[in-house]
Amino acid sequence: DSDNLWWDAFATEFFEDDATLTLSFCLEDGPKRYTIGRTLIPRYFSTVFEGGVTDLYYILKHSKESYHNSSITVDCDQCTMVTQHGKPMFTKVCTEGRLILEFTFDDLMRIKTWHFTIRQYRELVPRSILAMHAQDPQVLEQLSKNITRMGLTNFTLNYLRLCVILEPMQELMSRHKTYNLSPRDCLKTCLFQKWQRMVAPP
Repeated sequence: DSDNLWWDAFATEFFEDDATLTLSFCLEDGPKRYTIGRTLIPRYFSTVFEGGVTDLYYILKHSKESYHNSSITVDCDQCTMVTQHGKPMFTKVCTEGRLILEFTFDDLMRIKTWHFTIRQYRELVPRSILAMHAQDPQVLEQLSKNITRMGLTNFTLNYLRLCVILEPMQELMSRHKTYNLSPRDCLKTCLFQKWQRMVAPP
């Protein structure tokens, strides 16, 4: 539970209350795009580490900054997300793509939007590990298998799929917390308010 509090504090410090995080990439079955809101961002970062990552950092090369009235945008076409995995054996994964960050232009400079478009990835296994297991075809077969998909662990991918369901429910959960209504009543009031907005737009 203290782990969750830490990730919440992390997200509060670095992300705006209405921030969104988007990941775009291509899997075997076609292009994917996942966008999650501020309440789901802490859990996204924690799933990276729960999926076996021991270290995570980003390398930005030749990024461009642009200033607007209330925001600053950093656009990096050569971004590498580097993750180190301890299991099943030491592997370094370099995930390359474009990272666009929009910061609120104030004292806190927190992230408003985060969009990482993944182009390609490489999984690197040290030669020393290959040499150690050169005589064991089973281990070599294991070493030749990818441990990520497009640089993301199955743990993180499953969470992103779950977010497709969770994200639209945020309004219901927030209403339930605030007004202590039953799930059915929350749904009724949300639908009624949406209907009112459609019938009588401001």
